[in-house]
Amino acid sequence: MKYLLDTDHISCIQRRSRQDFQRLKSRMARYSSQDFALSIISFHEQTLGAHTFINRAKNNAEILKGYTLLREILQDFSKFPVLAFDEKALMIFERLQKKKVRIGTMDLKIASIALSRDLVLLTRNDQDFIKVPDLKMEDWISEV
Repeated sequence: MKYLLDTDHISCIQRRSRQDFQRLKSRMARYSSQDFALSIISFHEQTLGAHTFINRAKNNAEILKGYTLLREILQDFSKFPVLAFDEKALMIFERLQKKKVRIGTMDLKIASIALSRDLVLLTRNDQDFIKVPDLKMEDWISEV
């Protein structure tokens, strides 16, 4: 395992459209699928989004769409290993919080998982993640 996909890269794969997806798909095709992992934090983020969609649904069609989205998230996450937010990641997370690293809590947890396993984080969100010391990251979506 070499790479941890941030939620933005996962969303790009799920949408399967636009040039962003083609760039990411082409780049990922150069590697074994075993080189990639997702985080339980990204799963949490996406299921929260589906949960919110379902709770705000105004009619049965929207409710069905929300549950379809939730099922698709589950299926998508079953295609890659999902890494836990474990004791080692928690220790790194707490250390980064004490250092006052100013990024969102979920992003800091994702960064902590990547650091705990010495993985490169694939993200388009370099403006925030650049604040995390020693985090290796690459953007496989944006044009070079």
